[in-house]
Amino acid sequence: MFTGLVEHVGTIESVELCDVGAPLDSSVVRTDQIGARIRVQAGPLIKGLAKSGSIAVNGCCLTAMDISGKSFAADLSGETLRRTSLGEMKPGTRVNLERPLTAMKELGGHFVQGHVDGVGRVARLEPEGANWWFGVRVPADLARYVAMKGSIALDGISLTVAGWHDGIVETAIIPFTYEHTNLSSLKIGDPVNVECDILAKQVERILQSREKSSVSRITIARLIEEGF
Repeated sequence: MFTGLVEHVGTIESVELCDVGAPLDSSVVRTDQIGARIRVQAGPLIKGLAKSGSIAVNGCCLTAMDISGKSFAADLSGETLRRTSLGEMKPGTRVNLERPLTAMKELGGHFVQGHVDGVGRVARLEPEGANWWFGVRVPADLARYVAMKGSIALDGISLTVAGWHDGIVETAIIPFTYEHTNLSSLKIGDPVNVECDILAKQVERILQSREKSSVSRITIARLIEEGF
């Protein structure tokens, strides 16, 4: 479990296919391979990071392995390569890092699981005075989870939906967030990991289960009719 508050911007050192163990020559990992292993320069976050411990890389929860110096390696399954932007990472790519939430840590963002729902694409990154507008086109099947003023995690950053139109989520970025995350290195068209609010997904699942049940059939339309 994470909060979506980025602690450090690391750098991808290498990406290797697990089945051959050779550095990739192309910019995109072949997801029909068994998997891949990435090595990430984590800087000060490496302190206290134990082998088999969790860490979020651009919002994707990974297991740290083979810790050496200020970097760690993590294995990527075929599912991870298909579901996230990590399959498009290249050496030198800047990535957002966050360690797991602890019991005594302040929950300053929102509940982020590190379970990426899909990959969006940067559609807008424009300055507005000292601030920025950050827009991401999200996959169509995730649109139902987007709500104005609701929470969404983009590349592991906890953000508030400030605009929603034509399949694009827009968020307002303050200078601190822009300077202390990977946003300053993104370009139009770049991939972005999208994780929707877990509360929205759980509510949807409960309603779906009840609609299929012969005991209780509760629909959104019925709730509105009854004044809820």
